[in-house]
Amino acid sequence: MAPSVADRETLSNNDVIANLKKEVKGPSYPFYFPYFDVGEKFPPTEIFEHTDPGTRADPAKPHLLGPNTKTQDISPYLGTEVSGVQISQLSPEGLDELALYAAERKVLAFRDQDFKDLSPERQIEIARHFGPIQKHPTSGNVKGYPEFHVVYRDADHDRFREYLGEDRANRTSWHSDVSYEKQTPGTTFFFILDQPESGSGGDTLFLSQVEAYKRLSPEFQRRLEDLRAVHSAVPQADHSRKRGGPVRREPVETEHPVVRVHPVTGEKALYVNQGFTKRIVGFKTEESEYLLKFLFDHISKGADFHIRATYKPGTVVVWDNRVTAHSATGDFDKVVRRHAVRLTPQAEVPIAG
Repeated sequence: MAPSVADRETLSNNDVIANLKKEVKGPSYPFYFPYFDVGEKFPPTEIFEHTDPGTRADPAKPHLLGPNTKTQDISPYLGTEVSGVQISQLSPEGLDELALYAAERKVLAFRDQDFKDLSPERQIEIARHFGPIQKHPTSGNVKGYPEFHVVYRDADHDRFREYLGEDRANRTSWHSDVSYEKQTPGTTFFFILDQPESGSGGDTLFLSQVEAYKRLSPEFQRRLEDLRAVHSAVPQADHSRKRGGPVRREPVETEHPVVRVHPVTGEKALYVNQGFTKRIVGFKTEESEYLLKFLFDHISKGADFHIRATYKPGTVVVWDNRVTAHSATGDFDKVVRRHAVRLTPQAEVPIAG
């Protein structure tokens, strides 16, 4: 039985935390508990032909935005909450429309979804409609299902804090998922299994790289469009090795355009991120650091083209990694469990602006 309020007043903070940990149940979906096998190895990623499903979509989206579907935009530039439709029930035409809608609105939050209760095979089948699923080289996955990237934190597990380090005043870390891949992610799925209660933290920050690009002067835009940057998987792999974790695929470094074009909407977007972009090709070290610092500051400080996505179990967030960046928020109590899964379909080789 939990101690009374009066009893807690006489306990030390450590005692209170220990008691709270005893009260917390295990994961609601233990099947998705993160699995790390240091012997698991993947071959290098190969180039493949890709046609974005959004190119096939009816712009009116009749299979997605039917009469029972309700939408509420979160901000003018990105983010829409969607209810009244189940992703699991969408036809191929509806999934094509989902790709288009995600490209247009950048981030979609679908409420009250049954997606988490589908079989893993069905979850993977839906995500594969949007491209081959990236198998993460270092993160926790699901035993036998390397397509799943598992995000997990509880009182005893906090890889996010370990990765960022303890000596930081600000724990935001803006990135676009695995942007070091030759063919970077497009339409991405993130489904929630366990989540802190509303108002207790654990949200995700998203920003529009399209709007970030638009805010720059035309002359500066033109200069950026000629540039390429190196995105590196090396620090991520080195961190995993140091903590005894897996490196399933040898880390790569890939050049991408600093400004890329979305193949469906034609919108131009910045494509640099603090997590993986390391240097500007052809610039000296000081020049590269100066420009990247400006771009990283511009992106991170643009609160008027940011949103905060809120979750609860059953939420599925679908976003387009080509035109957004995001950051976790490690703002919830250590004794609270947060458990979610990402499926990350890869798309085309980035198209230069």
